[in-house]
Amino acid sequence: MGLMVVIFGLLSGSLLSVLIGMIGASRRLGFGWSFLISLIFTPIVGLICVLLSEPLPSHEPKRWGCIGVFIAVLGFFFLVMLLLTLLTGGAVLAAV
Repeated sequence: MGLMVVIFGLLSGSLLSVLIGMIGASRRLGFGWSFLISLIFTPIVGLICVLLSEPLPSHEPKRWGCIGVFIAVLGFFFLVMLLLTLLTGGAVLAAV
């Protein structure tokens, strides 16, 4: 059970860090730094850093299309599965 919790935690944290990086791509901080900050600390700290940085002076915003939505939904799914696994003590994994 402990290994599955760690795997879900790493997957949800990584996917949320990629999403924060995608948000940071249109800011002065950039994708790389915002992704790295989110990965090293937490996605919440990364989001705060990204939102505090200045937006890039661009007339046309960058568009990620369906990739951003897909990563956001996948990250949210892994986060919900992690929380369910932690709250039920692994009973969710035993039922699957």
